[in-house]
Amino acid sequence: MMKKKPLIVLTGPTAAGKTELSLKIAERYGCEIISADSMQVYKYMDIGSAKITAEEMRGVRHHLIDVLMPEEDFSVYRFVQMAKQAIDEIYERGKIPLVVGGTGFYIRALLYDAEFTEESDDNAVRSRLEALAQEIGPEALHDKLRAVDPESAEIIHPNNVKRVIRALEFYEQNQKPISEHNEEQKAKDSPYDFCYFVLNMDRAVLYDRIEKRVDAMVQAGLKTEVERLRSMGYTRDLVSMQGLGYKEYLDHLNGEISEEEAIYRIKRDTRHFAKRQLTWFRREKEVIWLDKKNCPSKEEEKKEIERLLDEIDGHVRTILD
Repeated sequence: MMKKKPLIVLTGPTAAGKTELSLKIAERYGCEIISADSMQVYKYMDIGSAKITAEEMRGVRHHLIDVLMPEEDFSVYRFVQMAKQAIDEIYERGKIPLVVGGTGFYIRALLYDAEFTEESDDNAVRSRLEALAQEIGPEALHDKLRAVDPESAEIIHPNNVKRVIRALEFYEQNQKPISEHNEEQKAKDSPYDFCYFVLNMDRAVLYDRIEKRVDAMVQAGLKTEVERLRSMGYTRDLVSMQGLGYKEYLDHLNGEISEEEAIYRIKRDTRHFAKRQLTWFRREKEVIWLDKKNCPSKEEEKKEIERLLDEIDGHVRTILD
């Protein structure tokens, strides 16, 4: 039987420290990184998406970053197509693909070669659900999803109207929950010989890191970034502008809330998002949890990264040998 090709995945909740660890993994094993992030794919959305800079990449090649305009839709279907193309190119160069990001749904679809059809724009069910969302609001629409698919409702935020509609649409068209379909896809054998790492840490430490990250984004000019996007004609109804940090600052710039309230909401909703990410990863099979210790100093952080790398090494060697 032909040996499957190796693939490394590093995921975990937002602000857990995936970027630095991913670079160390890439340097150690000769990897190129594929971003599994639903926001970093967009141009001009740098601060709010915590996008890695060219300098921070340290010469490691990255894929699926800065490749779409904010008006373009980025779905799981599109991610899988683009990621597969990048993987093929990486293998051709004799490198190992390293998928990094916190969008667990995308990662699962890639790992298990999930079957998706390209979404059409003239779907009658979707149009009706979009109109209903406008009429009753996201919370009431989310309640409708909870009634037919409580598992999906648990991991999809009410504000993520696009995914709520997609789940309701799937239920109407197939008479079964999309969560059930996802479980069936998970049962498939992966075309890759993979190591799937989930970076985690103490919840209180993670939440503190989230607070500090949001403060740093504000200091770095998140408001100015959103002002620029708004001046370019990008509005709140776009999928890209529904991202954390962007929709809250748009509400502030539109005079609906104070800047203080916008920052409070970003921190609160980012904490909730991290909690949902962890709920998702706990349901995944074949994951390897990496528990990162609290590191008050930079020196301790370096030692902890080295410890995690040693832990990772034992697993990665099994797919590379």
